[in-house]
Formats: sequence, structure tokens, C-alpha cells
Amino acid sequence: MPSIAQPNDNLSPSPTDAQATTYDQLVPMLEAAHHEMTELSKKKQDGVVNSLKIKMLNRLLGELDKVIEKDPSHAFIDMLDEETLPQNSDAVLILSQWRAALKQYKDRHHGYDSSRGEHRWFTVEDPLGS
Repeated sequence: MPSIAQPNDNLSPSPTDAQATTYDQLVPMLEAAHHEMTELSKKKQDGVVNSLKIKMLNRLLGELDKVIEKDPSHAFIDMLDEETLPQNSDAVLILSQWRAALKQYKDRHHGYDSSRGEHRWFTVEDPLGS
């Protein structure tokens, strides 16, 4: 049975169309990065993530941060620390937290619209019931 999005609770304002587009473009990149870091962590858990990877990941996370900055889960996510250079396993944990926060965000704002017969984002410009 398709999921049905619930009307927005006031804890997490609806995204804009631009935020929904950014989400859809960048989450697959985050998934790929998480997969790569997980594989790297399996080989060398205590290896240090190099600064180039940290910068690339933080650039991705920085854009996703703008999407969920007003969501309650935002308080529990972090960027990767460029100064201390985290271990591979720490990076996997941080990326996992991002994945969970982004999934919760999508669960709040994306779902089945029975009036249109499709799954979609419920945005500021195109809310539920419009």
C-alpha cells in the first residue's frame, strides 16, 4: 500500500521546490559516498580519512544541510572535522546519521498524493491538498 504523506507538523516546515530538487540530486551522491566509506572502513577501520575526501564530503553535506536546517533532526548531525581528520569508522557513523536524518525528512514531506495518483514532495509551492 502506498504511503500517504501527513500534513506538515510545525516542527519541520515544508521544503521549497528548490530544496526538494537539491535533496533528489544529492542524496544518491551521499548514498554512494556512504557505501565507499563503509567499504574503506571494513578494510581499515582506524585509517584516517584524507583531507581531500573530507572537503568533498563536507561540500555535499553543506548543501544538504541547507535543505534540512529547520528540521528537528538537524540538531543531531555534524560535518566531518577537517582539522582532526576522523577515522574511517567515525566518518561512516557521521554519514549514517545524515542518511537517517534525511530519510526522516523525506518521510515527513514526501508521499503518495491520492488526488494526483503519484508520489511527490509536498512543498511550500505545492502543499498537500493543492
